[in-house]
Amino acid sequence: MVELLSPGHTTCAGCGVAIAIRQLSKGCPNDVIVSNATSCLEVTTSAYPQTSWNVPWIHCAFETASSTASGIEAAIRKLNKPWKVLAIAGDGGTFDIGIQAISGTLERGQKVTHVCVDNEAYMNTGVQRSGATPHDAWTTTSPVGKKSSGKKQGKKPILEILAAHRIPYAASASIAYPSDLVQKMKKAFEKQPSFVHIHCPCPAGWKIPESDTIKLGRLAVETGMWILYEIEDGLLKINKRFPDRKPVSEYLSPQGRFKHLTPENTKEIQRLVDKRWEELEAQEKAGLRFLY
Repeated sequence: MVELLSPGHTTCAGCGVAIAIRQLSKGCPNDVIVSNATSCLEVTTSAYPQTSWNVPWIHCAFETASSTASGIEAAIRKLNKPWKVLAIAGDGGTFDIGIQAISGTLERGQKVTHVCVDNEAYMNTGVQRSGATPHDAWTTTSPVGKKSSGKKQGKKPILEILAAHRIPYAASASIAYPSDLVQKMKKAFEKQPSFVHIHCPCPAGWKIPESDTIKLGRLAVETGMWILYEIEDGLLKINKRFPDRKPVSEYLSPQGRFKHLTPENTKEIQRLVDKRWEELEAQEKAGLRFLY
């Protein structure tokens, strides 16, 4: 195990991404090389001439975390070294402008683990909506007004999209469930190419108190807004379920980005969450290999 980051970086108080890196470090091998796309994580850990990284680390453009990692992996194979490669990007660099590079890396079967630290918007550049922003959420580019109730689309199903490349392992995780996250990271490094999608509440962008990061992460799972599951060798398994899920309103109401929601909006989000659960549970029960 290696601690990827030293103290002294400049992430915001309560930053979910910083917590995610601390936790995933516990599932990392010692000999790891990191490719990190421009993001909140990059700008707060590498202010020239200083760095918080304790391992070999390369900053690359927003869209090139995985293509840079591909080059690193090719060099490692040529040198015949046992080093591991970790590509880290935010939701913008994974869901949107980075998806082409990730797809190429996975299609080629290169031994890279891609991690998405998902705070559900382009937080680094001013809280613009991304493909990961939830349905009806406020952002600066999905404003709220008389004719708009926030983002009209739901989250892009990125885990299924990447699992459809027939990779050995893809999983969702949450900083509110660290043991689950660490175990999934260990498995992801054993079964490359792989993808781990980590939910990271953002106090600034979500308009929540800095002390509530873990509380909101836990509520996301308890209400079903975020589902912990994995697709291993094509088989889907839900890792955490509740006999009686809490209503989504308990997750939505504490967040300023959802303060505009009407009862009808909340009811629709609840319907979408219930439908999502039904779909994943049906897939799990069927035991059919996911697009294999």
